[in-house]
Amino acid sequence: MVDLEKIRKLRKSRKLTQREMGIRLGYRTALGYHYLEKGKCRIAADQLAQIAGILGVPVSDLYTADGHKTGTENSN
Repeated sequence: MVDLEKIRKLRKSRKLTQREMGIRLGYRTALGYHYLEKGKCRIAADQLAQIAGILGVPVSDLYTADGHKTGTENSN
């Protein structure tokens, strides 16, 4: 499963705002990215690759180590 908390921590450690992430992913506002990071919307494979690129980490680093849910995934 995607580790949303890790994505948030990596984003903050790189001093990137949700607005900056949203713009880099093609959103007009921060809200679209906010929904991804909070688990309200699923992250598509291509978006996860973009996020990894922006954060400068391999895609595999954005998954939980044990494969269990982080408690923030949405089942919709």
